[in-house]
Amino acid sequence: MKNIDLLENQKPINDRFSLFPSEDVVLTETQAKNISFLQSLSETAFAALMEKAKIRSYGKNTLIIPKGNEGNALYIVLSGKVRVFSSNDANNKVITLLIQESGSCFGEIALLTNEPGLVAVSTLESTVCAVLSKEDFLSWLERYPEAAINLLSTLSKRIIQLTDKVRQMALMNVYERTVTVLKDLAIEEGDHKVIHNRPSQQFLASMVGASREMVSKIIADLTKGGYVEMGSDTLIINKKLPAAW
Repeated sequence: MKNIDLLENQKPINDRFSLFPSEDVVLTETQAKNISFLQSLSETAFAALMEKAKIRSYGKNTLIIPKGNEGNALYIVLSGKVRVFSSNDANNKVITLLIQESGSCFGEIALLTNEPGLVAVSTLESTVCAVLSKEDFLSWLERYPEAAINLLSTLSKRIIQLTDKVRQMALMNVYERTVTVLKDLAIEEGDHKVIHNRPSQQFLASMVGASREMVSKIIADLTKGGYVEMGSDTLIINKKLPAAW
């Protein structure tokens, strides 16, 4: 799979061994409060976590965790954006399962189950993560079990997201899934919705779980109907998208 193969050889562009390594990368308490499983932690627990974590910076389109990798670290996204995806090497098909931004974490499922990961994670833009090794993270959880309750909540929400993705794949047709993805990516701006940093149609297809040709045809038809408008780096939804096509 060409796009994945290119990513596998890329390395983190920076590796620092403290959450407070320099003036430009700092995990503040305010940022921590936006990370779901760190909310409501005691100052002692938070300080212990910061002591063990290290900062890693990744360039755009860097593969952070390859498929089949045994979990050896927890990653907390401090800035940037990553996608969680699965692929089939036999037919080169890729499906994007989740898009995760600042305040989210990944790698925890493989880390806790001791099973090879079924998904891969790559960056969509320059991304900075706080990384805890498996040994340090599990040791920290043992010392501060209250954090485990918060982590269970985070995992439960992840299961709900993935269950909804399975529901869409099983019960929705390609058009319905495409409309769902467009709505999820768009933000309200006045009397219309806008997708900034418009993803390529190949990437949209991976989120929909369909071929690029099918998604391209749907976008073209919606454009002709005046429902959407393509800008240089945006997609504007001008009016309510039809429930069926």
